[in-house]
Amino acid sequence: MTVTIKHIANIAGVSYSTVSKALNNSPLVKSETKNKILKIAKELGYEPNYAAQQLVSKQSKVIGLIWPTLERIAHSTLVSKINDEIVKNSYSMILSINSIPASLEMFKRFGVDGVIIFDEHNQKKLEYSSIPMVTYGVGKLTSVPVIDVNYQEALKIAVEYLYQLGHQKICYIGDFSPLDHRQLEKYYGFKEAMERYELEISNENLINTAGLSWYDGYSAAKKLLQTTYRPTAIIGSSYDLSAGIVRALREENYIIPKDVSVISYDNIPQMANMEIPLTSVGVSVDIIAHHIVKTLLAYMNDKDLDPQFLSLTPALIERNSCAQAGLRTNNI
Repeated sequence: MTVTIKHIANIAGVSYSTVSKALNNSPLVKSETKNKILKIAKELGYEPNYAAQQLVSKQSKVIGLIWPTLERIAHSTLVSKINDEIVKNSYSMILSINSIPASLEMFKRFGVDGVIIFDEHNQKKLEYSSIPMVTYGVGKLTSVPVIDVNYQEALKIAVEYLYQLGHQKICYIGDFSPLDHRQLEKYYGFKEAMERYELEISNENLINTAGLSWYDGYSAAKKLLQTTYRPTAIIGSSYDLSAGIVRALREENYIIPKDVSVISYDNIPQMANMEIPLTSVGVSVDIIAHHIVKTLLAYMNDKDLDPQFLSLTPALIERNSCAQAGLRTNNI
């Protein structure tokens, strides 16, 4: 027999409305009554009829997240933070790692209330869906709400920080793919900051990893160490790349930061737990997640809102990987 709120109401001696409110954690029901109703529902094995609820409320209370690249640590961390924010707002999350078109079709069938999209390449395709959505990263090439994390400004902050420490020879290790707007913004930010301080820019201190994995950073750093170029500081464009850079330096017995300073993009807690806690720059994942979900909820509640563009401010977190220039003890 299927247990309904009618059964629970009869046993609890309350109205159907009170049971419904209690099961939806309404503050209008006294704690004592709510606990009693929840206890009875659990004992009876009550399962909510979500399909019926959706027909009545016109809401699924579910948000879809399209995130095709979960291999990297920063992405996984942000997904977890986004889920926390969604749950905090009494929604559930469905994660899809399929293509954007396939994911959107699936979410339409499920009747999700809104969609968060991570798209590293072509954001133009986001314009053609009727589902309220928000994307994050770079505020270009799209007419949907965007949470822009200001990659260029983050790299400018990193270069300025190293310059103030007396570093003149700064190397940037990152992926320069023309298809990835996020990585290109970091690249442009680095070049603009170097030009502002009249620091040298050449193929020697612009190292293209052609990828964003740990091994890409490791290989790029190994190649750098085989050249005659001797930077006093290195900027890695992501957590994973920087982890590979640090491993390559340590294998060659370079001491961070005495021999070379290292700073990384990605403002995530894991930076503090690396083998060398890295100074890092970027917008905190907690702040990004909060604004992504807040913006999407606003758009879901008022579909007539003009698409919002929100630019967040990066912050630099100092740890143990940077020092004044001129403290080198090795040959780098």
